[in-house]
Amino acid sequence: MVTTQQVVLSSLVGLAAWQSGSSSTVAASTTAGNDTITNDTYFYGQSPPIYPSPEMTGGSQWAAAYQKAKALVSQMTLEEKVNVTGGVDLRTGCSGSIYPNKRLNFPGMCVSDAGNGLRNTDFVNAYPAGIHVGTSWNKDLARRRGAAMGGEFRRKGVNVLLGPMVGPAWRVVRGGRNWEGFSVDPYLSGSLVAQTIQGVQSQGVQTSLKHYIANEQEMNRNPSGEVEAVSSNVDDKTMHEVYLWPFQDGVRAGTGNIMCSYQRINNSYGCANSKTLNGLLKTELGFQGFVMSDWGAQHAGVATALAGMDMVMPSGDGFWGDHLVKAVKNGSVPESRVTDMATRILTTWYQFGQDAIFDKPGIGMPLDVRQPHETIEGRDHNDRPVLLDGAIEGHVLVKNTKNTLPLKCPRMLSLFGYSARSADSLSPGPGDLLINLWRFGLTSVSIGDVLSSQLGGQQAKYPNIAVNGTIMGGGGSGAGTPAVFVAPYDAISMRAAQDDTAIFHDFGMPGPAVVPSTDTCIVFGNAWASEGYDRPSLYDNFTDSLVKTVADQCNKTVVVLHNAGPRIVESFVDHPNVTAIIFAHLPGRDSGTSLVKLLYGEAGFSGKLSYTVARKESDYGHLLSPDEPAGKFQKFPQSNFTEGVYLDYKYFEMHNITPRYEFGFGLSYTTFSLANLVIQRVNGGNSGEWAEGAIIPGGQADLFDNIATVTVDVSNTGNMAGAEVPQLYVGIPGGPAKQLRGFEKRFLAPGTTVPVEFPLTRRDLSVWDTTAQKWRLQRGQYNIYVGTSSRDVPLKGSLTIN
Repeated sequence: MVTTQQVVLSSLVGLAAWQSGSSSTVAASTTAGNDTITNDTYFYGQSPPIYPSPEMTGGSQWAAAYQKAKALVSQMTLEEKVNVTGGVDLRTGCSGSIYPNKRLNFPGMCVSDAGNGLRNTDFVNAYPAGIHVGTSWNKDLARRRGAAMGGEFRRKGVNVLLGPMVGPAWRVVRGGRNWEGFSVDPYLSGSLVAQTIQGVQSQGVQTSLKHYIANEQEMNRNPSGEVEAVSSNVDDKTMHEVYLWPFQDGVRAGTGNIMCSYQRINNSYGCANSKTLNGLLKTELGFQGFVMSDWGAQHAGVATALAGMDMVMPSGDGFWGDHLVKAVKNGSVPESRVTDMATRILTTWYQFGQDAIFDKPGIGMPLDVRQPHETIEGRDHNDRPVLLDGAIEGHVLVKNTKNTLPLKCPRMLSLFGYSARSADSLSPGPGDLLINLWRFGLTSVSIGDVLSSQLGGQQAKYPNIAVNGTIMGGGGSGAGTPAVFVAPYDAISMRAAQDDTAIFHDFGMPGPAVVPSTDTCIVFGNAWASEGYDRPSLYDNFTDSLVKTVADQCNKTVVVLHNAGPRIVESFVDHPNVTAIIFAHLPGRDSGTSLVKLLYGEAGFSGKLSYTVARKESDYGHLLSPDEPAGKFQKFPQSNFTEGVYLDYKYFEMHNITPRYEFGFGLSYTTFSLANLVIQRVNGGNSGEWAEGAIIPGGQADLFDNIATVTVDVSNTGNMAGAEVPQLYVGIPGGPAKQLRGFEKRFLAPGTTVPVEFPLTRRDLSVWDTTAQKWRLQRGQYNIYVGTSSRDVPLKGSLTIN
């Protein structure tokens, strides 16, 4: 008999497994035919071998740090160099640690999650999640957020922030970890990740840009039993123009390290793939930092060393450690490769001044916050504006009729829905189960849903919504554990008390009654997502029914959805009494505070969708769901990226599908106009067909030369202050009808006009030539569009490259 205690204890295995990289897996069928592939020799050669692994040179930007690292490494024994390359458990709350070398005064390193703020400790903030930053379309805010997070990591003694994330690149619409990244569009994602990296690293903290590369689904992301991890099968052109693009921006921004991913790429594991690590990253992009494995992503020893991985987490003992020492001594791995690993790691350590500012790595990361420990305050009150502004700007208003918003001194409000209030517990305990719920951001999910999601295989049932309270982020290693959190109901109650507004609320009944004297009803729902599994669907009947039940009784109903990805709203969007819809995304600690400012017009909506909202799930085609093991590939799951570069809005335009809300769309409390489109070639700009520059971090230097500029005038034609995001799209010959190639966010007072300039680089206008293995600037006409979304582009022109 299985007791409740056994079920609870088994669930802890799943919860703790995020630290060792487990995920949902579909098992191979026991009735597979005789043609089932049982050996991976079938796939040899699909990912081209690229050897040897390039040694770092330091370049001009890291030259001083490189010389310091070389001097230190030259004093190390082989065993000491190997120690730098493998994680060790030092009994702290750090996600991973590197052992100190007291003989050489190297204090070791602490690396910790994640890209939305430091978790699993006290006195830290939960920042707006990646999806929320993406929908803000604000580069300056992304940089400020990065600097604020970097400061917290530094004060807590964490050398490496395990983020930001640009993989997944949102290929799979139901992807469980999309919310940790910025957008489905590689240009938008790359622009924001570069700013984030520069912000974090300005504080002396390294970023670990992840997950490299084409890591697009949680299902079968890791091997399990007889089933290998899924293979992302990507052609060369698509790899460069979609999946590598934001990593290229991150390398150019100077990211200290890059985390290799769990799954296989063209049937070679991500941390043993010499094409992606040695070839694309360290040769083509000139990457000078180090490559770190995801937790438990190493499946071989010699192969991963030769393929270009430099650090293994969380432990070096499995395949490296003493095994790597033996491999060097028997000639399987050149000692120069180990020397380069250690040099890359220590160059990065010196580059960000960590030899001076991290004398006690992990000092603010206790193993268990419930036990006595030294109190280290991670927060800085000067970062409060960044937290609030970031929360405000990521909200997207997609419907507003009957003058519903902003609210104007309502006499009575009625609030409904499970996602209005805080979770029952935001506490790390008591017991092992509850501390893990807190550590991994699962306190808003019901215990039953947590347990059912951990069963694995066909037995697992994954939650669509978090019914135990509102969500500030998603679940897993990217979750937050904030010292302070303000739920929507908390903030609305405070505002209502100030205004003497009557409030009725019912957060439990699926079919609540509405008091007829209510001015406005607000219904709160969410769309949950978590590491470890992909979302079951893009809507849920419970929330949809709740919205319609309230709207049938209330002629002004506002729907607020805290959504960790695209959320279909067709069942209620055209209801005449659903008069406002807000995609509130994942705002972090100031969720309620920001929402109240928006609802009452103290701040204006300025967010824009960083993804497309379809009318029905089938509109996304095969991109909706993860690929499962099938046919002869049941033991070696295959995910074929046959759509090429046509993701999201590019897919919708190619197939002539009208979305409900298009990429880049978002309403405001004021109105704007765009005018005076001017397209100019840059005087002296090199428009030769091929990039010819020297390799710098990020690729050939002349890829980033400006070829042309596009300018427009943006005017606030309304009577309220607000912000608009003019967006530049380019139709590159032979490619999608439109590709985002520029955006700027501008705040304008009523009646004012500002010019906005978009530079276009060689890279922006080029395509990857698979024969020449270079970026090619084609001859011909490039269509230019400027508008306020991917479909609303009133200004049109062209640029000719001869």
